[in-house]
Amino acid sequence: MKKRNLLVFAMLSAAIISGCSDKEQAQEPVKEAEQDEIETNEEELEVSEELPYVTPFTGERVAEEVTTRPIIATINNHPQARPQSGLAAADVIYEMLAEGDVTRFLALYQSEIPESIGPIRSARSYFIDIAAGLDAFYIAHGYSPEAKTMLDRKVVDHMNGMQYDGTFFKRSSERKAPHNSYITGENVVAGAEKVGASLLYQKKVSYPFYEAEDNVKIGVTANEITMKYNNGGSFNSHYVYDAETNRYTRYSANAETIDHETNESIELANVLFFEMPHRIIDSEGRRDITITGGGNAYVAQAGTVREVKWKNADGLLVAVEEDGTDVKLVPGNTWIHFVPTTPGLTTAVTYSE
Repeated sequence: MKKRNLLVFAMLSAAIISGCSDKEQAQEPVKEAEQDEIETNEEELEVSEELPYVTPFTGERVAEEVTTRPIIATINNHPQARPQSGLAAADVIYEMLAEGDVTRFLALYQSEIPESIGPIRSARSYFIDIAAGLDAFYIAHGYSPEAKTMLDRKVVDHMNGMQYDGTFFKRSSERKAPHNSYITGENVVAGAEKVGASLLYQKKVSYPFYEAEDNVKIGVTANEITMKYNNGGSFNSHYVYDAETNRYTRYSANAETIDHETNESIELANVLFFEMPHRIIDSEGRRDITITGGGNAYVAQAGTVREVKWKNADGLLVAVEEDGTDVKLVPGNTWIHFVPTTPGLTTAVTYSE
């Protein structure tokens, strides 16, 4: 995963003492002189220079201002699509039910665009709502009837594999359709130009983040968290906190979530759970999810879990404190689950020490 870049300038010097005839007498003064000089130089010259800009969705300091528009891609989460490509580079990943018990990811890229993203899957209306709320460039391969209507109306700038299969979208020979559609970072940029979509960052939305010195251990100690979407287990998630790295490792169906391209484990600074109304809208089991009304939420960070609220703030879904202020996030990558509140669905968020 990405780590904060620090510019550290260190200058160390060592004294060279010669001309002493008594070796035993000379050794001790030399050591003392070297140590004194090293300590002085460490105090005066080892300076960490704070970088001037902060990335909007990870809160990490960088040397140059972020000017790239958010890019959101629908990522396949079927067991035959795992491990996926490009997850480690995503600033934020939203996970939610598509149809039946199957979940899909929306991967938000801005700090970094990976070399390969996928497998890419089809759009849903609420996927488009999220992308439109962030003024993101949206990437999918296929669509539900409701999503196609929204895309035809140009609710969001987008590129779809239904029109560019075999050109901007490539099929992998390692997997079978529909679990084998991928797009490269280069083709994201080329595709945006093809469809006339600007990749300039114009709607300046961002999360609030803790400063390094802030105390973020708020809530109940919880080193393990589970998100249960069904009884089968294929789409259930488990998170384990590592105090040394201050990050959560993600597991799905008891397997560690890794990036196929880099073999990196997915390490997260924040894991959020937003409770939302879900309803079935067709015979295929497709859903509609209400992402506008707000509701109950959980936030996991720094080895703690606490109950909060969530709201839709002009398109950005954020967790909210009791006093109405936005919940600050720990700098780093974030995973957000949409948790159904619909009666009858066997979903649950549980956590323990």
